[in-house]
Amino acid sequence: MQQSQTDWKKIDSMEDKDINLSDLPEVSPEQFAKAVVRKGLKPVQGKTQVTLRLDTEVLNWFKAQGQGYQTNINALLKAYKDANQNQSLTKKSS
Repeated sequence: MQQSQTDWKKIDSMEDKDINLSDLPEVSPEQFAKAVVRKGLKPVQGKTQVTLRLDTEVLNWFKAQGQGYQTNINALLKAYKDANQNQSLTKKSS
């Protein structure tokens, strides 16, 4: 396991006024209301095991991100589903 390079003692000793937020955009109340915590929570619904064919370069990219790549793929697909919930997906004819 890789050792963290974060100086946690320095972080813990910081006060809110010490944090530079100049490069962070303001978050509107509407954006904040739509915020969802995705990491660390147990799934509300169970998961189903499937076989899924992915492009090799896509799979390799996710694997290169490290442990939990399958969870990251699931989170990305869920975010896409949530963002497009009200749009109907139609099967394209070939």
